[in-house]
Amino acid sequence: MADAAVAPPSLRALLARSDLRLRLVVDEADLPAGSIDRPVRWVHSSDLIDPTPFLSEGLVLLTTGTQFDDAADYPAYVGRLLARGVRALGFGTEVVRDGIPSGLTTACLEGGMPLFEVPYRTPFIAVARAGAEAIAADAYARRSWSLAAQRAVSLAALRPDGLSATLAELSRQLGCWVGLFDAAGALRTEYPRGGLEAGAVEAVTGEVIAMLRRGTRAASPLRAEGVSVTLQTLGRGGHLRGALAIAADDLDHEARSVVTAVVAMAALALEQQDGLGRAIGTFRAGLIQSLCTDDPALARRAGRDLFGPLPAAPVVVALTPPASLRSTALTEWLEVRAQEGRGELFFGRGDDGIVLVVPAGARAPLDEIAERFELVVGCSAPTAYDGFSNALTQARTARDRLSTPGVADFTDTARAGLLAALGSEAARTVALGALTPLRTHDAAQGSALLDTLDAWLAHDCSHEGTAQA
Repeated sequence: MADAAVAPPSLRALLARSDLRLRLVVDEADLPAGSIDRPVRWVHSSDLIDPTPFLSEGLVLLTTGTQFDDAADYPAYVGRLLARGVRALGFGTEVVRDGIPSGLTTACLEGGMPLFEVPYRTPFIAVARAGAEAIAADAYARRSWSLAAQRAVSLAALRPDGLSATLAELSRQLGCWVGLFDAAGALRTEYPRGGLEAGAVEAVTGEVIAMLRRGTRAASPLRAEGVSVTLQTLGRGGHLRGALAIAADDLDHEARSVVTAVVAMAALALEQQDGLGRAIGTFRAGLIQSLCTDDPALARRAGRDLFGPLPAAPVVVALTPPASLRSTALTEWLEVRAQEGRGELFFGRGDDGIVLVVPAGARAPLDEIAERFELVVGCSAPTAYDGFSNALTQARTARDRLSTPGVADFTDTARAGLLAALGSEAARTVALGALTPLRTHDAAQGSALLDTLDAWLAHDCSHEGTAQA
């Protein structure tokens, strides 16, 4: 991420300074991998037998060995330095001692502590100054990188596919996987595609869904399949638009500033899309009202170009609870599903819930909605579009008779019989459902079965009285 021309502050960078004439005493091959490449925060000198109370983690320590007598406990000394997080030990030779004590060399080798010689002609202050210069150069390079990266993502945001281009540029700048999740917790975009293993994506998705359900703005670290992932919600509290996931270890301040800029851009882009989404939602609601007239012609013509064809009859009409009208996550999930399977799902806002229309033989989306969003979904009996309004009433009746999340089928309600529905608002709907076969037969055959039944009931179920009438 930083400028490749600037060596990061590390022991290797110090050893590469020919003017310092430093020499690594313990062979690199005998040290833990990456030991001399770990970042160095400062270079400090001390001849105390236990300098650790005055040291911070990530230092290179310089010493002349004044503190060591002939019976010095070198392993204990090196152990204290390792426990404190000292990165390397530099020994100044020919100041107090000729060469480096063999006991110290052995202790460093056994403990995995990089040990290097500082020759007599190289003052400690020169080593400390070189370390400070490397740290300053690295900090400047990181700040320059951060500004350039923010400029790059800003330019990407100006492209026609601004949000996707911004995320792709963020992934390129950080050199890691970046994923955008929508308000329903589904992975919408990722860069690079397939850059995170399926198991890790599943774990991240589960955490994103949990964060979005809480409804508050939050950032959360996650360890998924051995990969460190940082999650950041997008949008206002109570109206979250999704989440951004970044698979990277220990982002520094400069990298986090780039991420913060992208989070702001992504949130703004999603808010702008929200305005368009509200307009589309109003259009969908109008089409639902049109279908409630039991004439699908207008809805078919008006919605064909934008949403594709209506689901083929026979269909089932379903209805969610009124509270679901406020669920951005549900609406976005439905939009994605409707676009993925045109002609398999249509939906729109109703007066007291979201109205769903699916083919009678393809009701799986209803089960998924009930499970994913923990909702009661009322479902009508199969119907043609000329019975849409009655089917919606059936769905409402079925929904209102179930109190736990799941799909409530009107067919089950009707099967329980009219007597089970007496004394409730469902009685009329159940009765109409029971009479539907008679009404259909009368319309098709020109018979009068419904009128005959009415007369029979009016004459106390007397066949003779009905015949005379």
